[in-house]
Amino acid sequence: MLHEILLSLSGQQSALFNFQTEEDVVSEEYFPLLSPPEKALLSSLARLSRLHTKLRSHTAQICSTHPSVISRAVSTAIRSHHLGAFQKKILEVEKAILLEDSGYVGGYGIVPLSTVVGEFSPWTRRLEWLWGIARFIQSSSNKETSQNCSGASLIDYLRGESQTGYVDIEEMALVLIDAAETAWMRQLSTWLLYGNLPILGQGDFFIQGASASEREGPTSVTQFVIHANLLPQFVSTHTAASILFIGKTLNIIRAKRGPSNGRAPDALLTSPVTLHSEHINHLAELKSPISASKLSTAVNSIRLSLSQSTLSKLLPLPKILEILSVLHDFLLLRRGEFATALVSHAATRLQERQRGPDASASRNVVPTSINALAIKEGDLATALTNAWVELYSLQNEEDTVDDELDLAREIVRLSLKSKERDQIPGIASEEAGAELVAETSSIPFDDLLFPTPTSLSVQVLPPLDLFLSASDISIYSKIHSYLLSIRRAQIRLGDMWKHTPLRRSFPSPWGPPRSNSRFGQARLRLGRERENARLAHMRAIWATNSASLFVLSEIGMFFQGEVINGSWQHFREWIEAGVSDTHSMSGSRPGSRPGTATSSKAHNPIESVSTGGESEEPNPEPATPIRHDPEALTAAHRRHLYSLVQSLFLTNTPFTEALRGLLIRIDHFIALVVRLESIQRNMDLETDEGVVDALVDYASEERDVSDALRVARADVEKAIQGVVTRLREIDDNRTEEERIMFELASNTHKSWSRTSANDCSYVPRKAAGVDRLLMKLDFGTATGN
Repeated sequence: MLHEILLSLSGQQSALFNFQTEEDVVSEEYFPLLSPPEKALLSSLARLSRLHTKLRSHTAQICSTHPSVISRAVSTAIRSHHLGAFQKKILEVEKAILLEDSGYVGGYGIVPLSTVVGEFSPWTRRLEWLWGIARFIQSSSNKETSQNCSGASLIDYLRGESQTGYVDIEEMALVLIDAAETAWMRQLSTWLLYGNLPILGQGDFFIQGASASEREGPTSVTQFVIHANLLPQFVSTHTAASILFIGKTLNIIRAKRGPSNGRAPDALLTSPVTLHSEHINHLAELKSPISASKLSTAVNSIRLSLSQSTLSKLLPLPKILEILSVLHDFLLLRRGEFATALVSHAATRLQERQRGPDASASRNVVPTSINALAIKEGDLATALTNAWVELYSLQNEEDTVDDELDLAREIVRLSLKSKERDQIPGIASEEAGAELVAETSSIPFDDLLFPTPTSLSVQVLPPLDLFLSASDISIYSKIHSYLLSIRRAQIRLGDMWKHTPLRRSFPSPWGPPRSNSRFGQARLRLGRERENARLAHMRAIWATNSASLFVLSEIGMFFQGEVINGSWQHFREWIEAGVSDTHSMSGSRPGSRPGTATSSKAHNPIESVSTGGESEEPNPEPATPIRHDPEALTAAHRRHLYSLVQSLFLTNTPFTEALRGLLIRIDHFIALVVRLESIQRNMDLETDEGVVDALVDYASEERDVSDALRVARADVEKAIQGVVTRLREIDDNRTEEERIMFELASNTHKSWSRTSANDCSYVPRKAAGVDRLLMKLDFGTATGN
């Protein structure tokens, strides 16, 4: 029977145990003389035999069919290490029995069954645990094979299982963790050293090629995204973004280097990356279980070495500043002439569509909206092209070269905004940007320029996609539509004063000799009475127009001047701080005047902030020049963008809702005023010139439009009060808003220094509070505006 027990424990079929059922029982057919205590002792061995057999077959299936390389590595470790140790224990017991070891064999050559069971009793818990791991990797049921776990979830599960009170289970878990993390590190090293996705288990790696819906634009370079569900928990979001950055950089370097003959026009004039040995050393220092801090340090070291060697040529600082200037000038409307031209040509295009055959034939209905117009991509392209032509016509004759305008014309696109295009993939590489998109208000402003939602965006091509992501461009597009809607309302309200017939008597009244006749005097008297009535009626309309223009102008100036321009200057100075510090260390800059103590303090924000006006002992150690690598610039740019969204109140849904309501009511108000002008012009032709249209009753229409204008004027004034009320609420809650906005960095006095290699210490500029804007609005109210 001992022979049958040992064979059965080794995984061989034995007549001792009945494996026809799921119960761990002894076969009664072949061993009918066993006593109940012996059967009870053998039941535990039957459980071990069954577990051993199931683990052998299940791990063999995992090693041959599972798509995850990490799961295969863990399964192989179970078979070779743990089940091998169990098999070794069986051989040791068998050898001791054959050698008649006194620990196993008693008097008369009797081997107590309890001794054999006691030797294998610790393995029951171990094999039970291993069977749980095997079932977690892949379910034993063929119907549930689609629910196989990923390598990241297996690593996280094993790390959780290692936290146990059993020492043997912890040691077994550490062995499996080492196997899993070794397989994961082989995948990671392929990406970090060469920029290649792993050949084996590519679908299980957290970095994968972007699908068609996730691509940011047409490009010949393969794009990559991070899948958060395939990311182990010990890899932080910052580390994952750095890993993606390094691999994308190596891919772009390989693509830019061009063919082997070097004749590609856009080939990158850099030497190949020769730091593999240094990078391998950083990765070789990582021991299992991998520490999140050590992995982050190794990845940052590799990233910084790449930045110092190759990225300085691949993605130079002037190139980053150039794209940022385009974004600031055209999407954030620093160039006011671009916004004016775009609004003007968009309105012209809409008027052409209204006069077309598809426009509504009814002229008796007040055009409260233009949603019935079908806007196409051609209309948007025509409006944007005409805006570029107008900007080129405004160039100075002495300096006709505007590189920034040429670049903007190439990469800025105005397109229809679809739901699919508006969705940002929820990937870890853009987690900060995607969360910011989710935090912004859902109130749309992209359907005010055209009746169909549109989006002005920038086409980002490699290598700039290392710096700008799709979520960043989406945020810029949101800010652009937000600012452009305010600027558009300002332009339309200001253009109201160009409607001469509404402001004064036009055309001029009759003069002598026709005014000397009795008929002429009667006509002049009727004309004066009509003009006086119209002027009295228009006085309230002009007051509402002026109040709306004043409020929007103050809000627009606050957003554009205080928030956007101030933040951009602060961010640009931070970017250029390293260049300035480098020049100052090497001596005075070429062509600059000798600096004074005051000027040197002004150019050293760290000293001016830290001293607080008091003298400090000079630091004998020379200052290290600030070098911003592209990923640090990306993190700083995200903070800059976050502060812009907060300072523009784009995360405050009540304010954006009130502002959109005001803009819509202003459009309705302006449409009614323009309609009233058309009606009065036709009435004057009918009264003065005898041009009669029998199908239209202009007097009745004038009364209807006047009543609608009275209601619209009250709605506009109510909407203005609503916007001001929301601003007061923001001012009341400004302490909480500032805390949220500036919790990005704990040390605000070190905003111009880098404390560590992986720490972005840029602190966004704190814009002036909304109380200044409220003071201007209150002053305008006090002066009668």
